[in-house]
Amino acid sequence: MAVNTSAQSPLPVGEVSRLIGGWIDRLGAVWVEGQITQLSRRPGAGVVFLTLRDPSYDISVGVTCYRQVFDAVADVVSEGARVIVHAKPEWYAPRGQLSLRAAEIRPVGVGELLARLEQLKKSLAAEGLFAPERKKPLPFLPQLIGLVCGRASAAERDVLENARHRWPAVRFEVRNVAVQGVHAVPQVTQAVKELDALDEVDVIIVARGGGSVEDLLPFSDEQLVRTVADCRTPVVSAIGHEPDNPLLDHVADLRASTPTDAAKKVVPDVGEELQRVQALRDRARRCVRALVEREERGLAHALARPSMEDPHRMVDERAEQIAALADRSRRTLRHLLDRAESELAHTHARVVALSPAATLRRGYAVLQKADGHVVRSPQEASEGEALRARVAEGEFTVRVEDRAGN
Repeated sequence: MAVNTSAQSPLPVGEVSRLIGGWIDRLGAVWVEGQITQLSRRPGAGVVFLTLRDPSYDISVGVTCYRQVFDAVADVVSEGARVIVHAKPEWYAPRGQLSLRAAEIRPVGVGELLARLEQLKKSLAAEGLFAPERKKPLPFLPQLIGLVCGRASAAERDVLENARHRWPAVRFEVRNVAVQGVHAVPQVTQAVKELDALDEVDVIIVARGGGSVEDLLPFSDEQLVRTVADCRTPVVSAIGHEPDNPLLDHVADLRASTPTDAAKKVVPDVGEELQRVQALRDRARRCVRALVEREERGLAHALARPSMEDPHRMVDERAEQIAALADRSRRTLRHLLDRAESELAHTHARVVALSPAATLRRGYAVLQKADGHVVRSPQEASEGEALRARVAEGEFTVRVEDRAGN
C-alpha cells in the first residue's frame, strides 16, 4: 500500500529504506539475463562479486553468489559473457543499494543466441521493418558521410582511405564508439541518432570488422534495429565479413559485405565517372556528326534536283503555258464577240424591218382619235370628226367628210 506522508510528517531515511527493502523482499526470486561486465573472485573469499549489465540500455546491477555457485560455470563464463541468473533481489539498507543474490548461473550458448535472433528477425520482419519498399536510395555523390565505427579501427581506416581514393573531395563526420561489449549498443544507437539529426549528412555508414557471433551481437540488438528503421537518412551496414549477417543488414537501406565495400558503394570513383563522361561526350559527338552528315546528304540531294539547279526553268515553262492559254482565250473571246455582233446585227435588221416606223416610211399612216384610240375600221370614225394622222416624218389633223364604207 502507498505510504501517506507530507511535509509536516515526513518519513526518516531509515524508514524509507526499510519499506523499500520490504517491497523488494516480496518480489521473490526472478530469472535475469545480462552481460557480465565486472567479475571479482577474491582468493579465499566464499563470495563472488560480478556486475550484470543490460546490453541495450545503460543499466547495471550488482550480483553476488557463493563460490560454489560460480565454480559450476567458471570454465565457460568470463567478463563479456551473456548469462541467465536465477537470483533474489536484495536491498542493502545502510547504503541504499540494490543487488541480486544468485542461486544459479547459466551461460547463454551460441545456439540459443542464434535461435533468439531468428525469432527476433521474424518478429521485426512481420512488422515490415525489412520490407524493400522502405529502403531509401543512396545519393549519387554524398557531400558529407556519417561514419560510426571503432576508434582507430581497421574499419575506419578502410572506409576513409578507400572513399578518399575514389573521390578526394568527400567529407566525413566520424563518431568513434564501442563496437562490441556492453557499451556498444547505447553508443552506436546514440551516434546514429546524432548523425541522422544533422541535415548536412547525406548517408550514414555503420562499420565494424569481423568477429565472433558474440562480438557482433550488438548489431542485432532490437533497439539499434528500430533506431535505424526510424532514420530519415539512408543507412549502410558494413558489419564483419561476407558470411556475417546481423539484423542491422536487413533493416539498413544498403548492405555492404565489408567496410571497404561500403566505401565503394557509397562513393563513386572519380576515374570511372570521368571515363563515363568521356564516353558520353564521344557518343554525343558521334550522334551530332552523324546527324550533320545526314542533313548534308539530304541538302546535297535536294540541291541536285532540277528545280534547284535551274529555279527559273519551271517559271519559264509555266510562262509559256500561260502565254499560250492567254492567246487561246483571246481568240476564243474574239470569236464569241464576232459571232455575238453578227447575231445582234441580224436581230437588229429583223427588228427594224418589223418595226411600225419602217411601215410608216413605206407610206402608211396611223389614224388616232382625240383619246389616242387607233382607228381600224371606217365605222369607228364619224363624219366631221377630227382625227390625228401619224406618218413617218410627223403627224397632222384630218377631218372625216365621208365614210367609204357607208
